[in-house]
Amino acid sequence: MVTFKHKGDFKKTTRFFGLVIRREYLKDLDKFGRAGVAALSAATPVDSGKTADAWNYEIRNSGGSISIYWTNSNINDGVPIAVILQYGHGTRNGGYVQGRDYINPAIRPIFDNIADSAWKELIKE
Repeated sequence: MVTFKHKGDFKKTTRFFGLVIRREYLKDLDKFGRAGVAALSAATPVDSGKTADAWNYEIRNSGGSISIYWTNSNINDGVPIAVILQYGHGTRNGGYVQGRDYINPAIRPIFDNIADSAWKELIKE
C-alpha cells in the first residue's frame, strides 16, 4: 500500500506557474542573453575586432522549451571565424593554428547565473 501525507499548501507552485503563464522569465532570459554577448565579446581574441563585435543572441521558443542561442556573424569565405578561433584551423601553406578555448570559460558564469536564478525563483517565498 502507498500512502501520501501532505503538510502545507501549494503557494510556491501556484506562484511559479503564474510566472510561467505571464512569461515573466523572458525578461531574465533577455538579461542573460545580453550578459553572454558581453562576456563573449570581451573574451574573443582580437585581431581586427570583427569577431568580437559580431556576437549576438536569439531566444527561441519551440516544442515547449525555450533556449538562448549565442551567435557570431563574422564569416569569411563560408568559414565561421569564432569557431576556428575556438578549435583551430589549417593554413594555406600546410601549417596549423592551435585553437584557444575562449568560449567555454566566458559563457560558464552565465550558465551558472541562469541556474542560480532559476533555483532562487523556484524556492522564493
